[in-house]
Amino acid sequence: MNAKAQASTAADRLPRLLALVPYLIARPGIPLDEAAADFGVTPKQLRKDLELLWMCGLPGYGPGDLIDLSFEGETITVTYDAGMSRPLRLTAAEATALLVALRALANTPGVVDSDAVRRTLAKIESAVGQAQPAGVVVGLTMRENEATGRTREVVLSALAGRRALRIRYYTASRDEISDRTVDPMRMLLVEGRSYLEAWCRLAEDVRLFRLDRIDQVEVLAEPAAPPPHARPHDVSEGLFRPEPDQREAVLVLAPDARWIAEYYPVEDLTELDGGRARVRMRYTDTSWMVRLILGQAGEVIVAQPDELAYAVMSCARQALTRADHLPAT
Repeated sequence: MNAKAQASTAADRLPRLLALVPYLIARPGIPLDEAAADFGVTPKQLRKDLELLWMCGLPGYGPGDLIDLSFEGETITVTYDAGMSRPLRLTAAEATALLVALRALANTPGVVDSDAVRRTLAKIESAVGQAQPAGVVVGLTMRENEATGRTREVVLSALAGRRALRIRYYTASRDEISDRTVDPMRMLLVEGRSYLEAWCRLAEDVRLFRLDRIDQVEVLAEPAAPPPHARPHDVSEGLFRPEPDQREAVLVLAPDARWIAEYYPVEDLTELDGGRARVRMRYTDTSWMVRLILGQAGEVIVAQPDELAYAVMSCARQALTRADHLPAT
């Protein structure tokens, strides 16, 4: 069997294995031939699948942990399901997030097999059907993708034509907008977001520019000319690496402030009760972090460090003192 055929078999077998246990639970004592026909495989292949399931289960992998099956004649019954009592289903929020990420991936030529991504998209859209994902702002996400899509088209044309770009870029960590001329090197898709990697003539270094933070973009007539020593970033272990001058804050985000964890790079997101989340977030400019927290109107709590919490309290007290002369409403 060649490598392609082996990969196809593995790709077909995994979803079958995930579906087998809940299928058999719903049909105790089903004949082996009937089950094989339902899954479109031979009885011999189904037996191999069942033998593999015997070695699957919960951590510990001892008696009482592994999936257990009973064969009586040519029938099958599940006697222990190891928690696999229902078919794997995406929640509405998970399905929507996956669809958005896949659409972004499909529109980034050269990153993956775009035909395979579009086939996957079609399957997920078919499974989701017309269900409306509760609590997911699909419209906003799609509008953001449309704006980013236009930027992506311009960037891709510059990459194809090897032309320099003039961009207006928002740097979130410093809360500032700057105009830059850059020499495009490549497009990246990391953790569901698109980035332009380019030589920045302003910084005189290679920089990553998040596409949804590029406010304006223009292809220039001059050729892109990164210097010979310009090297692409190694993103194999993640996009962002701690820098020596960065401090670290532990923040507790209320539900209305969870957008921070999506918009800014954070680490170790821990789910808390009531829809809250605790995150670690690195920052360089304390005044910027104070403004970010105060701008959330009490929806963010500083758990660490103490000096950041004191800075937030001090700034809030100063604001209240300056507001004492205002008439009560």
